[in-house]
Amino acid sequence: MLVFLKKSFVTSTALLALALVVGSLSGQEKQDQQKPSTKAAAARREAGRGRDAKNRPTGNPAASHDPELQQYGIYAKTAPVAGPAEAIATSLPLKLKKGDRVAFIGNTLLDRDQHFGHFEALLHSHFPKHELVVRNLAWSADTVDLQPRPANFANLDQHLTHEKVDVIIAAFGFNESFAGKDGLADFEKSLTTFLTSLKTKAYNGKSAPRVLLISPIANENVEAVNAADLNNERIQLYVDAMKNVAAKQHVGFVDVFEPTQQAMSSPGTDLTLNGCHLTEEGYATFGVKFFTQAFGVNEATAQRYLSNSELLRAAITDRNRQFNRRYRPVNTFYYTGDRNKSYGYLDFLPAMRNFDVMAANRDRRIWDIAQGKQVSDPVDDSNVPPLPETTESRGANRWITAADELKEFTVDPRFEVNLFAGEEEFPDIAAPIQMRWDSRGRLWVSCSTTYPHVYPGNEPNDKIVILEDTDGDGKADKSTVFADDLHIPLSFEFGDGGVYVSEQPDLTFLKDTDGDGKADVRRRVLTGFGTEDSHHSLHDITWSPDGDLIFRESIFHHSQVETPYGPVRQQNSGWFRFEPRSQRLTSFGTYHSTNPWGVTFDDWGNHVASHPIFAAAFHSLDPPYPQQHPKPAGLRAYSGTCGHEFVDFKTFPDELQGGFIKVRYKPTNRVEIHKWVESEFGFDEEYVSDLIFSSNLSFIPVDLRFGPRGAMYVCDWYNPIKGHAQYSLRDDRRDRHSGRIWRITAKGHPLQDPPKIANASIEELLDIQKRPEYRYRYWAKRELRERDPDVVKAALDQWVEQLDATDARHRHHQIEAVWNYRNVGKSNTDLLRELLACEEHHARAAATQQLRYWHSEMPDAVHLLHRSANDANGLVRMEAVIAASYVGSKEALDAMLDVFKYPREGHTAYAITCALGSANLRRHWEGNSDYNVAKLLKSAGRGNLFKEPNPDSKGAQFDTHKDLKTVRISCIPERMRFTVDQFTTKPGQPVKIVFANPDATDHNLVIVQPDALAEVGIAANEMARDPKNANSDFIPAEKRSLILEASPMIGPTRKSLVHVMRFEAPTEPGVYPFVCTFPGHWVIMNGVMVVAETAEKAKQLLAARKPTIVKEWTMADFPAFTSKTDDESIARGMQAFVKARCNQCHAIAGHGINIGPDLTETGKRLKGLKLLQQILEPSSEINKKYQTTQFLMDNGKVLSGVVVKETDSEFHIISNLLIPTAITKVEKGQIDEQFPSTVSAMPKGMANVLTRPEIIDLVSFLETGFNLPEHLKHKHMHHSN
Repeated sequence: MLVFLKKSFVTSTALLALALVVGSLSGQEKQDQQKPSTKAAAARREAGRGRDAKNRPTGNPAASHDPELQQYGIYAKTAPVAGPAEAIATSLPLKLKKGDRVAFIGNTLLDRDQHFGHFEALLHSHFPKHELVVRNLAWSADTVDLQPRPANFANLDQHLTHEKVDVIIAAFGFNESFAGKDGLADFEKSLTTFLTSLKTKAYNGKSAPRVLLISPIANENVEAVNAADLNNERIQLYVDAMKNVAAKQHVGFVDVFEPTQQAMSSPGTDLTLNGCHLTEEGYATFGVKFFTQAFGVNEATAQRYLSNSELLRAAITDRNRQFNRRYRPVNTFYYTGDRNKSYGYLDFLPAMRNFDVMAANRDRRIWDIAQGKQVSDPVDDSNVPPLPETTESRGANRWITAADELKEFTVDPRFEVNLFAGEEEFPDIAAPIQMRWDSRGRLWVSCSTTYPHVYPGNEPNDKIVILEDTDGDGKADKSTVFADDLHIPLSFEFGDGGVYVSEQPDLTFLKDTDGDGKADVRRRVLTGFGTEDSHHSLHDITWSPDGDLIFRESIFHHSQVETPYGPVRQQNSGWFRFEPRSQRLTSFGTYHSTNPWGVTFDDWGNHVASHPIFAAAFHSLDPPYPQQHPKPAGLRAYSGTCGHEFVDFKTFPDELQGGFIKVRYKPTNRVEIHKWVESEFGFDEEYVSDLIFSSNLSFIPVDLRFGPRGAMYVCDWYNPIKGHAQYSLRDDRRDRHSGRIWRITAKGHPLQDPPKIANASIEELLDIQKRPEYRYRYWAKRELRERDPDVVKAALDQWVEQLDATDARHRHHQIEAVWNYRNVGKSNTDLLRELLACEEHHARAAATQQLRYWHSEMPDAVHLLHRSANDANGLVRMEAVIAASYVGSKEALDAMLDVFKYPREGHTAYAITCALGSANLRRHWEGNSDYNVAKLLKSAGRGNLFKEPNPDSKGAQFDTHKDLKTVRISCIPERMRFTVDQFTTKPGQPVKIVFANPDATDHNLVIVQPDALAEVGIAANEMARDPKNANSDFIPAEKRSLILEASPMIGPTRKSLVHVMRFEAPTEPGVYPFVCTFPGHWVIMNGVMVVAETAEKAKQLLAARKPTIVKEWTMADFPAFTSKTDDESIARGMQAFVKARCNQCHAIAGHGINIGPDLTETGKRLKGLKLLQQILEPSSEINKKYQTTQFLMDNGKVLSGVVVKETDSEFHIISNLLIPTAITKVEKGQIDEQFPSTVSAMPKGMANVLTRPEIIDLVSFLETGFNLPEHLKHKHMHHSN
């Protein structure tokens, strides 16, 4: 009947080929990606603090389990389901009985109702003696056939059974209506199935329930969105359908659409927040309209009930809060999910029992108020049992004062650190999480002592605190509380005259309307975000450069949020983009990621995060729910960081400009310095060093921000316990009193005076957009959002006209203008067109990104998109494919497919895969024979096969060396050449070689001692004589003393296509050859590593080498050719045969290896110039017996080999010519494409080591068919076997 979604669904076959989606969980979830750590840092950890206390058992015994508590757990796997019952017809007016248990189910209409209580107040007022028990089981954006829930969370039937429900009031139809006319038939069918099941279950254990179905309310036009115009006509169709189905199913039906539409059409205050979700006044209206129809009561009576219901409604909403904490607790994954093993029993079951008691106490209070009895204040909860002690099985880290903590910082000598604010002077900043600077230069801090959980008897008491440094001495001296009683405010951001705050499951808005500095308005803007893990909930709220509010959540979560544009659903991590002006919410970038904290944007507006680092590549819209984009294999993405800031203030050293600082809370506690490195296909970080390292593990940096004067501030959630799953959520050792803000300044770099932002003119704010400091531009844009958009646009038009085209940052200023236009809801498409065609690729990429939002205003948008998809720069092409997922048309799909004409690796390849997998584009190609996107996706996915693998802990530690030399070497397909033939390193320098092999032949990379190339190469060739070595790495054991470093063989027949070598360069300067030692390859496939102190000395070393190449010979060098037959020429030809290393692949008189064609036959068939051409141009004719064919299989795998047999259904190939008996059968039906090689396996240039006479002698010798002169034969016969 219902689809209850518990786990990630797999994408289509096309995406599956490249989407290696895993559930690798980090830190608290297991470390899943790169974790920089230097040897020095490791030593400090070992000497200074020992291991993390969470890894140190205390020896305390585990708490004993009380079997009686098991009844309070409600799990999908074990909770009972009601048995069958004969359906009862439900008619209006609805009749209720004393003691009836009533359940609200359905979508956001009833889910949000729990915060107001108007309808329930009417129930109790009209039936005061009935002592009704009401439980709200509604869930945001639920539909009759799609009700996503946390892992192992009991389904709706099980919860109705648990609550022993007699009456069900169900609200559906709104979310389903977005399917339009085409979805009506399916909706009627699903609703019929749902109601049939619902009305035939004995949830109360005795009889079937009475069922009352509520229609959707009408939508209204409000300032933000004309929701009535968008939705009402469609909603009416679904209301009619519901009415018909209800009549056929004999269930009650109340149409609230028509009466709410009439109420909304009356002049006066809006009844909704966003056109579709009711305000408190709206819920009062809804309650009256619904109640009067359902129970046959006139409106005057209902209004009279409500006029005296304030105390009653307060009791109802209090009961709803306590029950909701039982029904839908925060940290559900620790209650019902996979993390309930260690602490799920102690953390939840006693709490569930107590919430049941507290809900019952409040039911009694509600009944007493309805009956006119006096009630105590506060509620008497003296019957609530105490919670059992928790198990403290792990140790806790040291707590020390802020003064002592500062002493345990190892600080980069270029910087100084001081305490800006601490809990000793400012107790309100206990447990700080995130910081933001306002336009007046005050630091706001969100703090949560409630985290990680609310337990029975407690209420959330979290705060947003304002810190001020009024005397400018670098230390806070004033603290005020802007808001309290918040619920785990993981993040917040200023906007629209107030503050947006994360309060799971809600995004709320706070505002001070009376000027006293304290919030007096609190509005739920959006609801329905996941709460399965409280530290993974909605966080990282920030404004994008172009004026959207973005935020994200993490693993385990199932979010579904109703909006005026339809439900937005996402699971297991992803991003959201919210546009307050239009109330539009968009989900993007979903993939399994853990603890993805930290967000900023670089100078050109590229989104930077932690999981992943280069988040700009992850902006494609989501695939069809509940699918996710593939894991970013090979792209840098890891957890354990919480904040990023790019260095663009002159108050920091010059050498750090353009890089960024980040804070890391696991596995080490430090503030790190990184470079921001651009490549052909995106950006990546490069760890440089630590700015701060703490030997005290209670230091937990969770955010950092530049302040207005250019000092940097670090938010320290100081706590001896760092862990979520590792400790009980109720562990008393969780510190709820400490919190510190540290201030970092650079020595010798004075702080600067900030520009005026608060109360600045529009012209002043626009001039700030020319500043190099991102934060100044950010704060000014935030301020501009508060001004009149039309006035801002007029000023912006003039500002753009006056920009200096000779300014080095002219294009950047223009992009800032584009962002500012969109920031105030305006556009300038002419400026965008100019930037799309300009010379600066960063500007072209940023402009292409804006096509996502302005394409509807640009008739030529698809043409512009097509041009960007064909841009020479990979970053621009990446933005083009992402933008296509937003445009979403078939024409946009066609325009972006040209990206497959160009190189696509790394982030660009990932963006291509995600864009094509997006719901908007996928609908055009999936199942459409006109497209072969599945094949293209596999092609894009193959690029991911060549990504650098994530290092182990040892490798990650090696990669943090400050002077690391990184070299990327690949194999040129079908050329038997490395892409790099020479690189230089300093003596003893750490070297990292990322070696990849996209060729159809296996290769390795071996670095040898100077002048040892031939000796090692020949020894490797000799290994080919023994068939047992056919699958070896061809590293000759007897030459190990000559080999410095060696990779395994990698390639199509081996386990890997990429291998990373990490080593320290020799301390002795010299020229060290590197080579592929696969038999025959070493002659041509080699290069050199030059070890020298300076570049000049490297040149000298190379110049001193004896040249080995005589000339790069071509056929034009032999206009006339005559071979010789005398014995001396033939003898010299045999010597040339060996000198040119021909014997490494061809045997002659017992010398060499037979892995190439039989040259005896070649000499008989080819003579003179023809034979010479085969030597100088090996690919002019390829022997079919040695021609390699590459097969691209439908599962994404690549096979290659020489075809030795073909049948109707398969090819038989030899993948390794050294094992001619090892046959691989390739089924033709599984082949996507096949490519016979057009390049000979014989390397070009073998004869370049020979002189002209030696080449003539070589040809003469080959023409004899290896018939040696008599006087030479006896020297070779002993090798003939």
